[in-house]
Amino acid sequence: MTARVRELWRYPVKSLLGERLSGADVGAQGIAGDRGWALFDVATGLGLTARRVPELLFAAARSRPDGSVAVVLPDGTVTADDAVLSRWVGREVVLRRAADVAGARTYENPFDVTGDEEAGWDPFQGADGAFHDNAGARVTLVSTGTLGSWDPRRFRANVVLDGAGEDDWVGTSVLVGAVALDVVDRVPRCVMVTRPQAGGIARDTGVLRTVHRQRGGALAVGALVTRPGPVSVGDEVRPA
Repeated sequence: MTARVRELWRYPVKSLLGERLSGADVGAQGIAGDRGWALFDVATGLGLTARRVPELLFAAARSRPDGSVAVVLPDGTVTADDAVLSRWVGREVVLRRAADVAGARTYENPFDVTGDEEAGWDPFQGADGAFHDNAGARVTLVSTGTLGSWDPRRFRANVVLDGAGEDDWVGTSVLVGAVALDVVDRVPRCVMVTRPQAGGIARDTGVLRTVHRQRGGALAVGALVTRPGPVSVGDEVRPA
């Protein structure tokens, strides 16, 4: 195991662009504030993701000191107002804090996870707590060795590592800084990684096809937090 933290990312609002951090506190729900908010479609009750609404990948979320968030729209407007967000998205939405949403959180996946066509949609249940898709993981990690030439921003991992070999950590425990993680599984990928987004990332349907052909549809690993603590860029990953 030879890896070191290269980048840390928090995504305050699900599917919006995130914040690059030099250090962060990590708790049971992952990096503090990560996926702490989400947009919900008022008509359907579904949580919105960039799978269904690709425009979300062109807005950014910023954490505020009081625990609230601000959304920076593509035109530079900074808001947390539901009416403004609804006009931008083109449907009535509400911005909701994870702590205020009890019960099941339902999102959608396209039926065909290898393509880029919206042929049909399959609802699925996300995690309790923070708005993670996968109920079995709260922190995601990926290495530069796995990414190769792909921009890490496509894959929305919390921790980008210098090194390689994170797939081999599945089923083991690791320390990242002062944080202990149980690495539980590889992260399955969907059409979202093909989408264009702000920052010069272009549409590329070949990404998902390659992930399925070469990696069985998964890229990055997901982990649960067994010992909270701080983590910083430059921290080494080592066996727990």
